[in-house]
Amino acid sequence: MDEPVGEGAQQVRELPEVADRVLAVVDQVPPGRAVSYGDVGRAAGCGPRQVGQVMSRYGSLVAWWRVLRADGRPPQCHEATALEHYRSEGTPLRGERVDLTLARHPLEVPVAVPQEDAPRD
Repeated sequence: MDEPVGEGAQQVRELPEVADRVLAVVDQVPPGRAVSYGDVGRAAGCGPRQVGQVMSRYGSLVAWWRVLRADGRPPQCHEATALEHYRSEGTPLRGERVDLTLARHPLEVPVAVPQEDAPRD
């Protein structure tokens, strides 16, 4: 297991199972579409802040730019790169924000949670 880092290390220790669920949800979002941290949290069975923690630590494994704040703003400190992705994917924008009314992708809720005793391939 990864060692916890930074402030809130106690919470980070709990993330790997949540991370799998969050990343599985984000993988559902196709190019040109987007979801909010809250959307992902509802589908993954956690809160938007946990989604943010997962995305900050493991987001490079998925299309991170497709997960937005509720008002359509891109992830903080990554705005320029995210905007490049939105433009290349044809994501509906209003200025420098994603128009979630048009771009929101419906998610499967809830995402299947891995079972401890289920056989793994």
